[in-house]
Amino acid sequence: MKDLKQAQKRYRPEIEGLRTITTLLIVIYHIWLGRVSGGIDVFFVLSGYLITMSLLSRMERAGRVRFGEYVGGLAKRLFPQALLVIIVIGILALLFLPQSEWNPIIAHMAASTLYFENWRLAFDAVDYLARDHAVSPFQHFWSLGVQGQFYIFWPILITAVYILARKVLKTPVRKTFLLALFVVFICSIGYSMYQTKVNQPWAYFDTFARMWEFSVGGMLALVLPYLFLNKWLNTVLGWLGLSIICLTGFLLPVSTVFPGYLALVPISGALLVLIASENSTKFGVDRLLSVKPLTFLGGLTYGIYLWHWPLLIFYKAVTDVETVPIVEGIVLILATVLLSLLSTKLLEAPILKLDKKQMNGKLAAVLCGLLVVTGSSILAITTYIEKVKADALVTGYDEKDYPGAKAVYENSDPPKGIAPIPAAIDIQSDLPSFYENPNCFAKNDVDVQKCSYGVVTDPGYTVALVGGSHSGHWFPALEVLAEDLNFRIDVYNHDGCRFTNEDPERHLTEACLQWNENLIEHLKEDPPDLVFTTSTLNKRKTIPTGYINQWKELEGITTIFAVRDNPRMKKNIPSCLEKNNNPMRCAIPRDQGVSKEVPWEKTEGIPSNVVFADLTDYFCDQTTCFSVIGNIIVYRDNNHITATYAKTLALPLKEPLEQALRDL
Repeated sequence: MKDLKQAQKRYRPEIEGLRTITTLLIVIYHIWLGRVSGGIDVFFVLSGYLITMSLLSRMERAGRVRFGEYVGGLAKRLFPQALLVIIVIGILALLFLPQSEWNPIIAHMAASTLYFENWRLAFDAVDYLARDHAVSPFQHFWSLGVQGQFYIFWPILITAVYILARKVLKTPVRKTFLLALFVVFICSIGYSMYQTKVNQPWAYFDTFARMWEFSVGGMLALVLPYLFLNKWLNTVLGWLGLSIICLTGFLLPVSTVFPGYLALVPISGALLVLIASENSTKFGVDRLLSVKPLTFLGGLTYGIYLWHWPLLIFYKAVTDVETVPIVEGIVLILATVLLSLLSTKLLEAPILKLDKKQMNGKLAAVLCGLLVVTGSSILAITTYIEKVKADALVTGYDEKDYPGAKAVYENSDPPKGIAPIPAAIDIQSDLPSFYENPNCFAKNDVDVQKCSYGVVTDPGYTVALVGGSHSGHWFPALEVLAEDLNFRIDVYNHDGCRFTNEDPERHLTEACLQWNENLIEHLKEDPPDLVFTTSTLNKRKTIPTGYINQWKELEGITTIFAVRDNPRMKKNIPSCLEKNNNPMRCAIPRDQGVSKEVPWEKTEGIPSNVVFADLTDYFCDQTTCFSVIGNIIVYRDNNHITATYAKTLALPLKEPLEQALRDL
C-alpha cells in the first residue's frame, strides 16, 4: 500500500493574503462592530495545515523531530513581539486604566507570558465575580495560548504516530496520521459541542474544545494532493470560501455560539480557499490574495493582531466611548500597522536572521533578556500596585463620616469634602465575607453547598440566603442583623444563577438550572424558617415566572422574603468616579434604574408564603439613582453592591425582616 502523496513545500503567497484579510476582519469587527469575526478559527485551521506539513516533512526526512530546534524556531518567531507587547501593555495599563481595573493586570500579564491566558479567561468566564471586570487589554492573548499549546502537542502526536506506524503497525505514516487526526477531530468536536451547550463561556477558551479546528487543517494538508476540481468549480468555490470568511461575523453571534459545530462555517470557508488556491485559475481567489499589498501585510499580521487590541482598549479608556467613530478607527488601524511594522522589522526580523550556528547562543541570550525584562516588569508593577493599595487603605473609619444608607434612613446630610470609600484600587475585592471560603459558593456545579454564619449555635430562626450574586450581596446586611434578631444565615449561593426554574432568555447554564432543582429538594428536606432571595430582575415590570414557580414549590413549607433587586447603573461606577470629580455625573434617572411600577403589584399567581421588601429608596430618591450615598460608593461595578454599603443597609432592612420573622 502506497503512502499518501507528499505535498511540495513551496511559498504560498495566497496564504499570506488570507492571513491579511482574516486579521483585518478581526480588527475591523473589534473596532467598529464590537463583535467577533470568526477569524481566529481560520487562523487555527491555517496553523494546523502549515505545521502538519512542516512537521511531517521533518519526520520523514530525519526520522524524528528535533524538539530543541523546533521549539527554538517557534520561540524566535513568537516570543520577541509578544513579550514586547506584554511589557508595553503592563506599563500603559497603569497610565490609562482606572485603578479599579488594576488588580487583574498581574495575573493576565503572567498568563500571557506563559501562554495560558486562554485558561485564565476560561476560569474568569465561569467566575461570576471576575465576569464583571472590565475587558482586559491582554484578552487577545487567549488565542496565542491555544496555539502555543497546540504547537507543543502536535510534534508529540506526530512522533507517537510515526513510531506506532513504523515500529508497531507497519502501516504508511501519513495514512496512519490521517486516521489519528480524524480521531482527534471526532473526540474534540464532540467535546466542543457538549461544552458549548452546557458551558459555552468556558468552551470558548478551552484548548481541548478547539483542537478539532487544528486537526481539520492537518487533515487537509494530507488529502489536498488528491483533490482535483475543474477550473469553473474551483473558481466558484474559492470566492465562496472567501465570502463565507468575511460574512461569518455578520451572520453568526460568534462569541456566544462558538466553538461548537457552527465554527464549521468559517472553517469551511478557509478549506474552500485553500483547496481552490492549490489549483490556480485565471479568475481564482488566489489572484486577489496574492497581490503584493496583501502579501506584504501578511508578514505583519502577527504584530497587527498583537497591537490592535490594547490600542483599542486604551483608546476607549481615555475617550470613554463605546462606539469608535470612522476617522478615529482608521487612525487606530494605521497606528496598529505602524507599530507592527516597527516591531517586526526592528525586533523580530534581526532575530529571524540568526542562522543555526548563531541560534543557540545569541537567540538564547535575546530571549532570556526579554523574559528577564518581562519578569522584572511584572515584579515592578506588582510592587507599585501594592504600594498604591497600602496608601489608599482606610481602616477604622468613623461612621459619622461614612454613614452610607443611614444618612437616607435618618434624613441627614453626611459630612462634605470627604473622599468616598472603598478606595478605587480595592473596590473589586469589597465582597461579602462568605466569598473568602471557596466552598461557600458554587461556580458551575450542580451540587448544593451550604455555609452557616451568624448565630450558629441554638439560633431562634434560620434564614437561607438563596440565589446568585444579587442575593449574595445582601449578606453583609444580614450578618449585621443576625446577632440582634437571633438567626443563623445558611448561604446557598451559585455564581451567575438566580433562584428560578426556567430561563427563557438562555442567560443561565444548564448547571444552574439543575442546581436550582437540587436546591428545592434540599430545602424541602431541611426547611429553613425563612428564605431570603431577590424578587425582581432588572427593570422588568413583573416578577419572572421561574421565580414564582420556585416559591410555589416551598409554599406551606417555609416563608419567602423577597427583596426588590437594586438598580442597575449605566456605567461602571468605580471607573466613572475616577474620571469625574462630581459623583452626580455617574448617577442616572430613577426610571432608567428601576421600573416605575412595583412588580409584585402587576404580577398574578404569587403564592401566599411570600413577603416582599422594597429598599429602592436607599439607592434612589424620587428622581435619581446615586453612585455614592453617605460618602460610601454604592456599587463595585454597575450592578453589584459594595460590602461596605451593604452593611449600612442593615438599618432599613431590619424592620421588614424582623416583622417577617415575628409573623412566622
